[in-house]
Amino acid sequence: MKSLWDSVPPATRGAFHARTGSVGFAELGAATTLNGGLEALRDRSVLLATKEQLATALALIELDGVARRIVLCTPDLNPEQLASVAATAVADVIVTDPESDLAAPRDLEILTVSRLPVPTPLARRAGAPTEWILLTSGTTGVPKLVVHTLESLAGALPRQADAGAGPMVWSTFYDIRRYGGLQIYLRAVLSGSSLVLSCPAEPTQEFFTRGAAAGVTHISGTPSHWRRALMSGACALLNPKYVRLSGEVADQTVLDNLRSVFPTSRIGHAFASTEAGVAFDVNDGLAGFPADYVDSERSGVAMKVEDGTLRIRSQRRAMRYLGEAPAPLASDAGFIDTGDLVELVAGRYQFRGRKTGVINVGGLKVHPEEVESVLNADARVRMSLVRGRRNPITGAVVVADVVLNDSAQVAPDSAAAERVKSDLLEACRQRLAPYKVPSALRFVPALALTPAGKLVRAGA
Repeated sequence: MKSLWDSVPPATRGAFHARTGSVGFAELGAATTLNGGLEALRDRSVLLATKEQLATALALIELDGVARRIVLCTPDLNPEQLASVAATAVADVIVTDPESDLAAPRDLEILTVSRLPVPTPLARRAGAPTEWILLTSGTTGVPKLVVHTLESLAGALPRQADAGAGPMVWSTFYDIRRYGGLQIYLRAVLSGSSLVLSCPAEPTQEFFTRGAAAGVTHISGTPSHWRRALMSGACALLNPKYVRLSGEVADQTVLDNLRSVFPTSRIGHAFASTEAGVAFDVNDGLAGFPADYVDSERSGVAMKVEDGTLRIRSQRRAMRYLGEAPAPLASDAGFIDTGDLVELVAGRYQFRGRKTGVINVGGLKVHPEEVESVLNADARVRMSLVRGRRNPITGAVVVADVVLNDSAQVAPDSAAAERVKSDLLEACRQRLAPYKVPSALRFVPALALTPAGKLVRAGA
């Protein structure tokens, strides 16, 4: 496909709206945000390491089709990780914010990107397709570098807004430097729609207030993002046409809670991974996905279940990992093992969590998400985190941290707290095998999320 800039619909009124200001797509037609101009970055391997998402959003439009390689660095990288990424990507220049205190690894040349375009004669001569390098999330070591192109990232996305649907304004809790957020960014740009960017330090109420002022019609995030939003009471500020979830298991409770808050919205959840791309969307209001999605090809995507995990083959998948002798991206048949466990229940596949997240209780497997779905089904519970705790006899036992709704708050160690605990544990005993029932349950004020918006599942 054409470069990202050449794919922006002509005469678009779309804009990026950030906490620090707004920039219209059209403003980039005769201006650049890059210090030194685009020619200074032609055919180079660029490490894009900005603090603000707005700077990333602008630089991506300018760099695609100009740079040989763009590496989307997430802001949580430490100096050692950043240096490793730069070396693996053979980067020779780093683009960052003017006020950044980032120490460039390997003495790379530093160029800056400003919040606002500076009128400059441009020569947007598109060259060979640019490699887009995304970093895998959820790792405590050096992340893998996953090679995509604009075609693999956006080839299946619509090129214009739905006819007769009126203007679309997208927003996302995600950081656009991660796969889930990048998909929303590309949806907005390719359809000429505006995009309201989030900010990690921004309270949910303020984010939704900005979104309401911009007229958000489509918004996405992880189930954990949405549970936090539901807790905040800010959801009443928006009246979106479409609410989207991805990145974690979307259980029936969070889908039902969103339906009660957004009764006229279309509510869907999607499955995607950095390596495999977007596999499917589910828009019927039910958790999991229909069984006929498996062992058949839908929109160029084939799926199968092998050894309990979901495998995907798609033209949307990444090209390869970057680096010396990395692990193979896909099998000889082209399938990528997502590592996500699924189980067929009553004609529908239900997600059971990550293969690497299983708790081993005396040789018996417990999927944390299965236990969480039981706890979250109680109307007094907003979100929960189930994990394993080391045990000298069984190897591990199941424990749970629970966040209650504001209306259900109880004093610690009170009789009311013990009654709620008793009710929750009894629900687990009724629906789960004995070894899956938490041996300990505590109430906590909040649960930590990773930079990707997922529950932090570090072992205890």
